[in-house]
Amino acid sequence: MWLHAANIGCTHGFSTRHGGISPAPFNSLNLGGSDDAPSNIAHNRRVALQALDLLPEQLCFLKQVHGNTVCFAKPGQQEGDALVSNERSLALAISIADCYPILFHDPVNKVIGAAHAGWRGTVAKIAAEVITHMKAMGADPATTQVAIGQGICQRNFEVGHEVLAQFAQKGFPESCHDNKNHLDLIKCNIFTLQKNGIPAKNIWVMNRCTYEPDFFSYRRDKGVTGRMWAVIAMT
Repeated sequence: MWLHAANIGCTHGFSTRHGGISPAPFNSLNLGGSDDAPSNIAHNRRVALQALDLLPEQLCFLKQVHGNTVCFAKPGQQEGDALVSNERSLALAISIADCYPILFHDPVNKVIGAAHAGWRGTVAKIAAEVITHMKAMGADPATTQVAIGQGICQRNFEVGHEVLAQFAQKGFPESCHDNKNHLDLIKCNIFTLQKNGIPAKNIWVMNRCTYEPDFFSYRRDKGVTGRMWAVIAMT
C-alpha cells in the first residue's frame, strides 16, 4: 500500500495502487479522480490514512493546477501545487498519476513540505518555491531531507520541442533530456534542489516509473486511471 523513503524520519509514504476496493480500471487503491465512485475513493482514503496512523481531519490537500504556488497548509482543500507546515497535527497530501511527488523534511527545525512536480511545475521550479517557503518557517536547506517518489520516467516521457525550449530558457542543463526529446524530470528537480542549497547526500530518489503495474499512470492508461498520494506528517 505504502512505499517509504530511507531518509525521511517522520510519518510519510508514497502509495501504490494496491489495497483498496475500487474496481477496474481504478483497481484498487484509487485515492482520487472524478470517474470512480466517490464512496470507493472515500473508503480507500480512510484505509490508506489509517495505515499511516493518520486521521481524515488531519488531512491537507490541494486542487492542483500544474503551477508553482505553495500554500501554508491548513486542513481541507486549498489551490496550488505544494504545501508546507511546521504543525505536528497536519498531514500534507499530494495527488499523482505521472507527475512526481517530492517530500521535504527538516528534522532539526521541524518543518515539512510536499510538492506536485509535473513538467509545468518543474520548469517553474516549484522545488525552489517550497524551499523558500520552508525557510520562512525556519527551515535550513542544509538540514532538509528530500525524497522524490514515483513518476513518469525519461524513457516514457517524450515531449515537444516547445517544452524543451522552456526548460532551456529557465537554465536547465541539456543533460535533462536525450536526443529523442525524452525529458528526465528527476534530473531537472535535482538540479533545482541543489541550486537552492539541498546537499546531494540529502536527496533520495525512488527511481520507479508510473508505467510499472504497481502504479496508476495517466499517460499509459490514456486518461482513464486512478490517483496515488504522497503524504507527510510530523506525528
